[in-house]
Amino acid sequence: MPKSSPVLEAAPKGGSAASVRLIWLLGPALVAGVAYLDPGNVASNMTAGARYGYLLVWVVVAGNVMAWLIQYLSAKLGIVTGKSLPEVLGLRLRRPLARRLYWLQAELVAMATDLAEIIGGAVALNLLFGLPLLAGGIITGVISMLVLTVQTRRGPRTFERVIVALLLIITVGFTAGVFLAPPDVGGVVAGLVPRFEGSNSVLLAASILGATIMPHAIYAHSALARDRFPQLSQLRDAPGTRRLLWATKWDVTIAMAIAGTVNLAILLLAASALQGVEGTDTLEGAYRALQATLGPAIATTFAIGLLASGLASTSVGAYAGAEIMHGLLHIRVPLLLRRLVTLIPALVILGSGFDPTEALVLSQVVLSFGIPFALIPLVWVTAQRGLLGSFANRWFTTAAGAVAAVLLVALNLMLLVLVFTGT
Repeated sequence: MPKSSPVLEAAPKGGSAASVRLIWLLGPALVAGVAYLDPGNVASNMTAGARYGYLLVWVVVAGNVMAWLIQYLSAKLGIVTGKSLPEVLGLRLRRPLARRLYWLQAELVAMATDLAEIIGGAVALNLLFGLPLLAGGIITGVISMLVLTVQTRRGPRTFERVIVALLLIITVGFTAGVFLAPPDVGGVVAGLVPRFEGSNSVLLAASILGATIMPHAIYAHSALARDRFPQLSQLRDAPGTRRLLWATKWDVTIAMAIAGTVNLAILLLAASALQGVEGTDTLEGAYRALQATLGPAIATTFAIGLLASGLASTSVGAYAGAEIMHGLLHIRVPLLLRRLVTLIPALVILGSGFDPTEALVLSQVVLSFGIPFALIPLVWVTAQRGLLGSFANRWFTTAAGAVAAVLLVALNLMLLVLVFTGT
């Protein structure tokens, strides 16, 4: 058995090597983490803060904690097995009908993701330049195709650099306003206590979780880790694999810390500056309110962050969708072709005049219902010693994943009861 991984040996040499090599190993989680900062997150968190103040702070915090475990398990699966979650499920679901049904729900989730991201980019271009929403959607789709070209022609490392650069823009764009309108500390602390106020708050909680724990991010992260470290599929018991998993924990921690901070900042900004202001439960209304209360610079920064969010997350979403189809149906569709096809539903909605913010929030609810179909299989397969060997989950990791799955399913059932009973 080799003493070290060729991936680790290929890391840059020189200097104090440990920190240099750790930095070189980071990246896949940051790319997958962009999915936690898509326009759907912005719409859900902004709407929650504007309508309910600090009430749903606990949902953002709890979702981010669960997201850390979920994304680490996804990355571990890709690193240790050399396969993505869709590939593993495609091999284990032996009946064609079962594979196709599973693919269908995963595809609907991917389409909901594309919908949110294209609409968010279109709204941002409308706010910044006054472009019609349909034209903005087309431009967002075209730019995302250019970003995907980087991935197909230059490889995962260059793709990571582009996405991380957009991530920095997103972070600045969505957190700048909090420094001018700091939240009430007492309100934030009170918001950490789990509670709801009627069915609409449950709907928003489901929307926040659907935007925070993104099903397509679960599928994508395993594929990103697989593509970044392909050599390790034959080195399950190598010391280098264990070191890489240690580095992956840092990667996921950094990515989730950024995502959690930004998501919380969006909700807190809305709660402190926009609560009770007319029309602030839409992205356009929030932009105008920020412009009026905090000035044009903050409003413009917010819109630029929204645009970067749409561009980055739609590229990752297309990557995930192509992996879902390849792993489950064994069909390899070029990324650019898939991007072109999945633009159609978003452009239809943009051209129909349907309220874009409402479409974003509803798309996140669809994502919330897709979470168990990705999370339960992920926890199950990563607990299989026959698949992951000594890197299989320990019992408490599996238990934590099971608890997260049960809580998410329970929230969705509660949502159904409250909405359809009208309470």
